[in-house]
Parts: sequence; C-alpha cells; structure tokens
Amino acid sequence: MRQDGNSESGAMSDSKTELGPDGKVVVPDHVADAVRTLIEWAGDDPAREGLLDTPRRVARAWKEYCSGYGEDPALHLSRTFQEVGGYDEIVLLRDIPFQSHCEHHMAPITGKASIAYLPRDRVVGISKLARVLNGFARRLQVQERLTAEVARCIWDNLHPHGVAVVIDAQHGCMTGRGVRTPGVGMVTSRLLGCFLDDERSRKEVLSLMGY
Repeated sequence: MRQDGNSESGAMSDSKTELGPDGKVVVPDHVADAVRTLIEWAGDDPAREGLLDTPRRVARAWKEYCSGYGEDPALHLSRTFQEVGGYDEIVLLRDIPFQSHCEHHMAPITGKASIAYLPRDRVVGISKLARVLNGFARRLQVQERLTAEVARCIWDNLHPHGVAVVIDAQHGCMTGRGVRTPGVGMVTSRLLGCFLDDERSRKEVLSLMGY
C-alpha cells in the first residue's frame, strides 16, 4: 500500500443551482439535450415514452452525485473538542461506505474507507470524518487522489500526530466494461506523520483497520 507524505488536490468549482416551483433542480436545455444525444448515440430513441423524462432525471442525479464540488470538506473539521478525559490514543472510524464516480469513464466507484488519526490535543466528532470522505467522494475522482485528499484535509485541519486513510473499492469501469472482472477490489492508502515514520504506530493502525 502507498505510504507518502505528499499531498494532491483537485480543482474545485461549482455552478449555481436553481430550484423550480416544485423544489426540483432546474435543468438547462443544453444539459438535457446532451443526455438526449447520448441516449440516441447509444442506440435508443430519446422520444419514446420511457425515456421522455430521462434527460432531466439524469441531469439532476449527476448534480447530486457531484454535490461535493459545492462544499469545502475542511469546514466539517472546524469544531473540535478538548475535554476527552486525557485520551491520547488512536481514533478510528472503520469501514465507512461511500460512492463516487471515476473521472475517466464516469462509472461508479463503490467501497469503504477506514480513517484514523492520533490526536495531539483535540478531537473532532466522528461523523465529521465520514462527511470529509463524502465531500471529496462526491466529485469525479480517481481513488488514489481521493485517498490523498481525505488524509491531507485531516492532517492540515486537525494537526494530529498522524493520519491514516485506507480505501477499498470496486470500479464500474472494470466490472461493467472493458476487462469486465466483477469482484476485484482496489486498495489504496495514505499515511502521514507518526503512521508513516514510526513502524510500530503504522503496524498498530493498519492492524486495527484489519490490514
């Protein structure tokens, strides 16, 4: 598994989302037309009854899939707690389910992540670790970058002694197309601080994660 102290970050952008009177996202005509073109190019008739509303459904779905572009995951780590009864050992959230989409084929990435950090003097609510993961996952991604972004965000905002992130996921671009090999998992890791530099700490956190 990869062990690296360097960071990677992707560009973040967001277009304003307009809601209609029904509360649904307003889909611009050119976006719906793009989906119709794809349906037709794939071999179906976008004018048939079952596909009439599909372009706008697809557009709204993708706005939701990519909602991470509209948030800063670091904000979830802004509130921390100091009163932890002197606890200064590993904090681990294991097997967090997530879904993303690969930037190469826009195919689903589904899997689980384990996130750990060794606090210096403050901790964060455990749900916030999952929110950080989802903030980065809800963008077009590659698994390696997703792993690095989650680790770097925690490292930069909590300033812990160490951070460890391990992601185990399956990629639709492998299972549903191309080589078509369902059941194959890809594992990536990013270790920072003491989990990178100290062998005992590294073995302990990976063992707790089940690796």
